[in-house]
Amino acid sequence: MEIILKEDIIGLGFKNDIVNVKSGYGRNYLIPQGKGVIASPSAKKILAENLKQQAHKLAALKAAAEEKAAQLNGVALEIAAKVSATGQLYGSVGAAQVAEELAKLGKEVDRKIITMKDAKKIGDYAALVHFHKEVTVEIPVKVVAENAAELKAAADAEAAIKAAAEARTAAAAAAAEAEESEAEAEAEVETEEAPAEA
Repeated sequence: MEIILKEDIIGLGFKNDIVNVKSGYGRNYLIPQGKGVIASPSAKKILAENLKQQAHKLAALKAAAEEKAAQLNGVALEIAAKVSATGQLYGSVGAAQVAEELAKLGKEVDRKIITMKDAKKIGDYAALVHFHKEVTVEIPVKVVAENAAELKAAADAEAAIKAAAEARTAAAAAAAEAEESEAEAEAEVETEEAPAEA
């Protein structure tokens, strides 16, 4: 069914867009919540008239969105998260954490207009901030290990334990080899002495 959106819904469309949705989603969620109306021919005419009258207002909204977007140009975030020894995050990093980091930089952005694939491992990601249907900013997000020092210490300790175990194994093998060669030498001495006695 066709719906005229009354507000921006990230992933579906922006205010005054006409979108096709499944009838259940439209009737059970969008219309009762006041987020959209059925796109009947009369509703489309009203929308067209409203858009004509609001053209200057819409231009002002777009200009404001571009101004906000300009403030985020060149911004790159580094988010520290707790990480297991395998590099997996405890939980994930998503739009909420991106909004928090932007707030720390003095840039207030509503987390509802941020889209980002949830980060479950350390690495590089991209968050999209949708200020307007024609104004979107991509922010690079680097997820790093908060407990990097702990992980390194644990890895170093594990490596040291492994090296010590290998050293013990090598020492035991060398001792066994030495005993074996000593036993062979004694056996040779005995065989040499035996004919002399006879």
